Amino acid sequence: MRDDFEFLGLVGAGVLLAAILAVQVSTRAGLPSLLVYLGIGVVLGESVIGVQFDDADLAYVLAFAALVLILAEGGLTTDWDEIRPAMPLGVLLSTVGVGTGIGVMALFGHYLLGLDWELAVLLGAVTAPTDSAAVFSVLRRVPLTASVRGSLEAESGLNDAPTLLLVTAVSTGAADDHSWYVLLAIIVGELLLGGAIGFVLGRGGAYLLGRVALPASGLYPIAILAVCVVAWSGASVLHGSGFAAVYIAALTLGNAELPHRRATRSFAEGVGWLAQIGLFVMLGLLMSPDRLTWWHVGAGLLAGAVLTLVARPLSVGVCAIPLRVPLREQAFLSWAGLRGAVPIILATVPLAENVPGAEDLFDLVVVLVVVYTLVQGPTLAYAADLFGVSSTGAARDLDVEAAPLERIDADLLHMTVQEGSRMHGVEVSELRLPTGASISLVVRHGTAQVPSDRTRLQRGDELLVVAPRQVRHDTEERLRAIARHGRLAGWQTRGRRSG
Repeated sequence: MRDDFEFLGLVGAGVLLAAILAVQVSTRAGLPSLLVYLGIGVVLGESVIGVQFDDADLAYVLAFAALVLILAEGGLTTDWDEIRPAMPLGVLLSTVGVGTGIGVMALFGHYLLGLDWELAVLLGAVTAPTDSAAVFSVLRRVPLTASVRGSLEAESGLNDAPTLLLVTAVSTGAADDHSWYVLLAIIVGELLLGGAIGFVLGRGGAYLLGRVALPASGLYPIAILAVCVVAWSGASVLHGSGFAAVYIAALTLGNAELPHRRATRSFAEGVGWLAQIGLFVMLGLLMSPDRLTWWHVGAGLLAGAVLTLVARPLSVGVCAIPLRVPLREQAFLSWAGLRGAVPIILATVPLAENVPGAEDLFDLVVVLVVVYTLVQGPTLAYAADLFGVSSTGAARDLDVEAAPLERIDADLLHMTVQEGSRMHGVEVSELRLPTGASISLVVRHGTAQVPSDRTRLQRGDELLVVAPRQVRHDTEERLRAIARHGRLAGWQTRGRRSG
């Protein structure tokens, strides 16, 4: 037993290191790393090296656990101010858009592929959602306008929940017991309940952690991630949408005034990467190229073409036209509907429920995901330039880290003047911070100095700012305004701020 454990540890660590190194390759190629990880799983699987893994129930459990962590990472690292204007479109895409896509793909599956209605609806449901892992890992490396990026991130974070509920209902036969409008009401009710639970726990967790001085900074990220998992499990136990709960809780926590936010985001990103690696390698193990036939390949290619060229543009148009979204943005949103792990994960649900034809559906979806990710992933940057939604050269936002100073009821803020920030060249006196807040130290080229009012900030400077807790929010907002708009930002508020 001990020898087996040591061998498994060696193999597992080797696979993990290989997967981490493969991130650089996938990044340069503009591909979601899922393809590399899926490939590793296939190589390890029964068709090549010979590792046996065909437990659909275990795959289902592990896949959903990984997706919870991926959604938590996405929410924790999403800027609410950035996606808030895009939320109406994101919500429509994740509900009305998903429904439109399911309808188109179900009709295609039944009348053109000859699937029975149960499998046709499952085909539409598992292929409808965009993949949060693919969106968060790929689109954040493509310089997009805030409205487009916000819409895609909001959609990918929210559309997993309704499709999971529908796939589960169809696979278990629950959909047969209710009319479509009753089923729709149940789905909407679970989404609202899950969202409410996530928001309440997110706000409660932020309130508690913002007022407790933990003995080690490394405990904050663990506690925050634990709150996200509690939101998922709590909502699931209460028959709400766990996926909606975990994303809303993480989004709430990620945008709260918590200590060590940068460390929390870094920790969440690391956990998210680990979850992606384990998830995709496992799904690769579950795949079996020996099962693939020309029907699977042909049906997967045809389904992907209908999804990409018909269902997705129609879904975007139905949601975007009432909001008067420009056609160039609609075109890019249509092309950027990345599918990845989520369709494959959802395809394990009918496998676990022993739905007739589920194995063929799983193999078809795998072909669709792999081929169209190869087609869409590397072209996103070119598509952004073609449709005029690229934001190349835009100033980067301000990233602020905070640590509590309990004895004086204040926070120590650590920030960096980013490349492209309009804080470059601004004098300390021109920052006009709220009363009581001040820059205590500037670190430039590794050398620390106490700034004067005439000290001019430069790119790459690291600033330590002490702010009383009651004005911390105003201090951060002021620093962000300067970073985005320069020294004249908010000049009309000068009378309410200290000189």
